[in-house]
Amino acid sequence: MSPDLPLRSCADELASRTDARLVELLVRRPDLASPPPRGTGVLAQRSLAAASIALAGEDLDLLAVAVVEAFVDAAGGSHHHGLLGPVSREDIVSKLGRRALRSDVDTRLSLLSDLALIWPSGSSTGKRTTSWLAGIHLPSALPWRAPHLLAPIATREPDEISAQLDGLDERQRELLTTLSRGPALGRSRDAAPDAAPSAPVPRLLAAGLLARVDEQTVELPPQVGQILRGEPPLTTSLKAPGLGGTSSRFDAAAVDAAGAGEALEVLRHVGNLLDALAEAPAAVLRAGGMGVRELRRLAKTTGLTATRVGLLVELSDAARLIDAGVPDSVDVLSADEVFAPTTSSDTWLHMEPGRRWAHLAQCWLDLLRRPWQIGDTDRDGAIIAALAPHAFDGSATLVRRTILAPLAEIDPAVPVSVESLTALLGWRHPRQLRRLTTRVVGETLREATELGLVAHGSLTTVGRALLAADPDDDDRADLVRTMSAALPEPIDYFLVQADFTVTVPGPLTPELAARLALVADLESGGAASVYRVTEDGIRRALDTGRTAAELAALFAEHSRTPVPQSLSYLIDDVARKHGQLRVGVASSFVRCDDAATLTAVLRSDAAADLSLRALAPTVAVSGAPLRDVIDRLRAAGFAPAGEDSSGTLIDLRSRGVRVPGRTRRPPRPAGRGRIGDGQAATVVNRMRTADRAERPVSSAASSDSGETTSALIHLALQTGRLLRIGYVDAHGGASRHVVKARSLAAGQLVAAEEPSDDDLRFALHRITRVELL
Repeated sequence: MSPDLPLRSCADELASRTDARLVELLVRRPDLASPPPRGTGVLAQRSLAAASIALAGEDLDLLAVAVVEAFVDAAGGSHHHGLLGPVSREDIVSKLGRRALRSDVDTRLSLLSDLALIWPSGSSTGKRTTSWLAGIHLPSALPWRAPHLLAPIATREPDEISAQLDGLDERQRELLTTLSRGPALGRSRDAAPDAAPSAPVPRLLAAGLLARVDEQTVELPPQVGQILRGEPPLTTSLKAPGLGGTSSRFDAAAVDAAGAGEALEVLRHVGNLLDALAEAPAAVLRAGGMGVRELRRLAKTTGLTATRVGLLVELSDAARLIDAGVPDSVDVLSADEVFAPTTSSDTWLHMEPGRRWAHLAQCWLDLLRRPWQIGDTDRDGAIIAALAPHAFDGSATLVRRTILAPLAEIDPAVPVSVESLTALLGWRHPRQLRRLTTRVVGETLREATELGLVAHGSLTTVGRALLAADPDDDDRADLVRTMSAALPEPIDYFLVQADFTVTVPGPLTPELAARLALVADLESGGAASVYRVTEDGIRRALDTGRTAAELAALFAEHSRTPVPQSLSYLIDDVARKHGQLRVGVASSFVRCDDAATLTAVLRSDAAADLSLRALAPTVAVSGAPLRDVIDRLRAAGFAPAGEDSSGTLIDLRSRGVRVPGRTRRPPRPAGRGRIGDGQAATVVNRMRTADRAERPVSSAASSDSGETTSALIHLALQTGRLLRIGYVDAHGGASRHVVKARSLAAGQLVAAEEPSDDDLRFALHRITRVELL
């Protein structure tokens, strides 16, 4: 097509599309629909804007980027009425050569056309488009400024590029390293074609290790920057790399079982974290967040790593299990805010495991921070704390979904290496090369593995269900069922050993787990847990009102192995001594049926510390609190039990600190706004109505005669035909509307503008033109 002939505009192309194709365009480019454009002409103007084209470029893979580069290069920078082209299909294919299949190029051309980045010029051979047009801002869709995929460096192997870098002198290497660590663009007077060839920049340009953007700007090719940063270089073969890296393949059941084991562990660890914070809340930093020192303290208390605790803290905060607030416990006399469990954490702890797991997994996927960055330094050199306000990252959710998406596309139980996944993500999202690094991908997969969403390098069944779940579904019933089914069935038995250890070969029922945890201490968790029965554990159970017979029955009923006689002796021995002394609230009293025992207490050092005073041979009183009296007497070797005024034993277990949970907005997944098909269809209907309103007026339309206007409106009321009216509002603004007349009275036309059913009122004297449609 000759440039002198009229070129088809983007507005004409969009107006000729079907409603279904326009809906698809708005769903893919939701920024075009906000606010709803008045007609396809306005839609075309928006679609050609540089900012909108840059947003559309986020979804282009490397081959689509190469097609755009080839299109811009084939257009040669010639602009005709603000358009690039026409560019033929053969021009693009010849630019790319044998690096891409023709069928793949045609697919990308169709994609770019569907996105309204290019459109047919009108020239075609049969049903196939042979030439295309684009707006002058099409280069905004590229992730870089220079045509790196058409340059000679795109055909070089990584080893060849590395060899070139090794042969550079110190100044050239320093220049490239600076560009690799910061923005890839650099300004230099030596970028001009007539610059001295001996300068570092011209030499790098000649070697292809830099690309010229203009006479004062150069750009570092992405492959060079990745090699300098130690990242896998971008695959520029224009063929999507495959996932893999390991030849072995796991059984799907084994993958799900491993994920379920990690899920049980994360639930147990969150419970331990809540207990630790209830006993000793964490201080809030002056700048907000929880410091690294507190994380290390919690790691020592829970027996976990600081990295693991950082992840659990972030998850617990997102799930509203912990929060910063003033404690509501008399044990903590402080007006300062601390991080402690919320009142809602008790409800969460009593939920079924599948629901608790689903809640944590969804919170991680929608988390607007990156827990793995805790302990790193930011740009200012400050250490990143957990829950720090400045660590907010609005793109974290989108990045997680982007990293996990390829794993959901391959067969289950196929392991994927971090390197191959990083290479594929770089090919699919070339704009995100600086963001989707090996470390980001590896740390994201590690966190997903610790949550049971990934196991053995592949997505588990629950991981696939989480990614497929509707983010707007607050109930998550399907996800909860999937996660509950993935967990092993609870068991109601254990194995008691002669060394007082209790082996649990699976998850216990909640009731039995609580009873066992009361009398035994956990030594190792996992799919098979190991507990140990100690004197302190037995005494802890007796403090809650259990008897020796009840503890013996617990082991006799649920142990699959014979209960060792030594364990029965231990329970009886601790129970015989337990409760001989009775400490009550008076502020406090000590009661003992054995006068000799009380005499021994009064002669001990604890009596002086507690200011014990004998009231009778079997009763003494103290001014110290009940809890302090019991702890001091136990430290002195006695075994007191607490009782109230009626003589009933008191549960001495600490209830822990609680803070009221703050009312916070639920986390919103980050990313560009999206609209559904229904919303897009409504916008398309409005555009069609606006297009009809802007069509040329026929000669039969009324203009100045009020009588003719009223007559046409009455005719429309009788026949049900649509009206196209011209209207001038009170501010002098002129507009056109396609309406369905409802009534005409008191000098006003009541009508509904398509596609809405809402009534609008038009003053009859302000209607400038009426036309029957």
